[in-house]
Amino acid sequence: MEDSITVNGSMSPKDRASFLSPLVSASIKEAEAAGRSLALIRPRNTRFFYKAKKPDEIEQERRLYAEAARQGSFFDEQLKALEPSPYDFRFKFEDGTGPHDCANGDWEAHAMFFNGRRREGSDQAALDWMSKTFNEEYPRKGMLFCVGNMAKRHHTWQLLGVLRVDDTGQTSLF
Repeated sequence: MEDSITVNGSMSPKDRASFLSPLVSASIKEAEAAGRSLALIRPRNTRFFYKAKKPDEIEQERRLYAEAARQGSFFDEQLKALEPSPYDFRFKFEDGTGPHDCANGDWEAHAMFFNGRRREGSDQAALDWMSKTFNEEYPRKGMLFCVGNMAKRHHTWQLLGVLRVDDTGQTSLF
């Protein structure tokens, strides 16, 4: 099944915003009340920040990656190659029902850090670039948060991804 996924094209940023608009919830609580376990929300007053991890936290992540890789799946080789990020990335934000402080569990944020460090030459330069992207550029242009929960902890929502999607200022008619 994993081998059958293919990319058949791309969608313009304008079309992406109108396509996703009907799927956006006003808040995490609204998504929960609707019985969803996965939702898109448009956060307000976002603040991205980071904190250095302790060496034992990084080592624990290495062990978890190695254990997951031993379980056998499409992502085996990718998991073996993953190096834990030396930083925790978080967002403080508001939605339709109030403030939140969530860890950014999005693997792309960690990949962004490693790519930025390689390109910029230092941790601090990469972190500054990420901060500018998430604290200035994305809020100005528009972004969505993909949030989700687990069946066993349906009241605990996690930030799963950050999507750069234009804010059209319009709500869907659907």
